[in-house]
Amino acid sequence: MSRLRNIVIAATLSLVAAPAAAQTADPAMLQAERDALAKLSWMDGTWRGEAVTGSGPTAHHVTQTERIGPLLGGTVKLLEGKGFNADGSVGFNAFGVLSYDPASKRYTLHSYAQGHAGDFVLTPTEAGYVWEIPLGPMTIRYTATLHDGVWTEVGDQVTAGQPPRRFFEMNLKRFGDSAWPAAGGLMPR
Repeated sequence: MSRLRNIVIAATLSLVAAPAAAQTADPAMLQAERDALAKLSWMDGTWRGEAVTGSGPTAHHVTQTERIGPLLGGTVKLLEGKGFNADGSVGFNAFGVLSYDPASKRYTLHSYAQGHAGDFVLTPTEAGYVWEIPLGPMTIRYTATLHDGVWTEVGDQVTAGQPPRRFFEMNLKRFGDSAWPAAGGLMPR
């Protein structure tokens, strides 16, 4: 009976200890996350410019806006993109959470757009970043650069044995800082 009681006590303690351990911060891990996301701090703020999907007479042009900022003490970055049609209606809307995992040394973009969601590897580069959406035999590759204050991002359809096919381009200029998403956070009183 004493052995059974010890097992029950150990199991109960593990159930109580697990949530407490999950709430204990690891300062080194948090700093590694902050340092990694600092490489992409150029994205923070508000941006506006033109985006084009497709080409020729069927190309879809929008005024693209982005608002981007850090949250959770700089350990994640939130992104919201909106593309406005000529009549002012929203033609595109996306939301993303960018994070870094020190254990795997990998950046992840969790993206929600146009009724779809997914986790995608994002790789910072000297001048910006690259992220990809694998779609079976094809990959959608987005390549972003910051040059002379202009954020350019292009989307290419990549299929083995074929040249990449460009289907998207945006060119944005930063027009200000943004307190989003941290502004308005709740306080204890």
